[in-house]
Amino acid sequence: MELMAETMNIQITEELKAIRKDLAFIKTHMFDPDTIMSVEEEQRFKQALQELKEGKTTTLSDLKKELGL
Repeated sequence: MELMAETMNIQITEELKAIRKDLAFIKTHMFDPDTIMSVEEEQRFKQALQELKEGKTTTLSDLKKELGL
């Protein structure tokens, strides 16, 4: 019975090692979904860049002054 328990412990240990290895791989190769823009977000971003180029934006410090902060 002890031999059987020892064999199971070895198998479990090997499986845990494999799971840890797989998990490390997944963590390394996982992408962040927040880094992908939707079509709407891309359009807003392009619009914001255009407004920035045209000088239609307000700096944070000017906005704070305007809001009295």
